[in-house]
Amino acid sequence: MDDKFNTIAGWTLFGGIVALGLSSISSHFFMADKVHEPHEPGYVIDAPEEGAAEDQGPSLATLLASADPAKGEKIFAKCTACHTINQGGANGIGPNLYGTLGEEIGHGKQGFAFSSALSGHGGSWTFENMDAWLASPKAFAAGTKMSFAGLGKAEDRANLIAYLNQQGSNLPLPTPEPAAAEGADAPAVEAAPEGADAADAQTVTPVAEQGATVTN
Repeated sequence: MDDKFNTIAGWTLFGGIVALGLSSISSHFFMADKVHEPHEPGYVIDAPEEGAAEDQGPSLATLLASADPAKGEKIFAKCTACHTINQGGANGIGPNLYGTLGEEIGHGKQGFAFSSALSGHGGSWTFENMDAWLASPKAFAAGTKMSFAGLGKAEDRANLIAYLNQQGSNLPLPTPEPAAAEGADAPAVEAAPEGADAADAQTVTPVAEQGATVTN
C-alpha cells in the first residue's frame, strides 16, 4: 500500500516538475513575459489638445435679453419644496429668495443659517454668480448644504434668473455685445457717369454733403 502511494506521489511530483520546466522554456522562447507593441496600431484615437476651447454658446447677456420669466416661474416650481419667494416669506429648508439678486452672498435673509462655504464666499448675487450657482451649487461653493444638482441648460438658467430678478430685485439686464458685421466696408462712392464734366461734379457734390432733400 505504501509502495503504491509512493509511486503515485512520485509521478505526481515528476509531472509538476515537467510542467514547470515546460512553462519556463515556453515563456523564454516566446518572450511572453515582455510587452510587445504592434508594428501598426489598429486604429488611432484623436484626442482634443489640452486646454482647447469649447464652444460656450450664446453669452449670458444674450440669453437674458431673450429670457422668458414665465418659463422661469415654471422652473422655480422645482424649488418651492425648499424656498419661498414672496415678500416677507418665511425661510424654510432654504432661505426666502425675494429680492435675492444684488444682495450679498450668504448673508441676511432674516438670519438664515448659511453654510460657511456660502457665507464666506464673498461678493454679491450678480447675474453671472447666480448663473454659476444654478449650474452647479457645489462647484460654485464647495461644501454648501445645497443638495440641488444644478440646471444643465443655459436657457433654463437664464429664464429662471429673469424670473428671480422680477421678484423684488429688478436689476437692469446686461446689454449684449453687438455682433460684428461681417464684410462691413466703407460706403462705396458711385462713379460719375462716363462723359460727365467737372462742372456737373461740382454741382452735385455740395448737395450730397449738406444732406439736402428733394421735394416734389
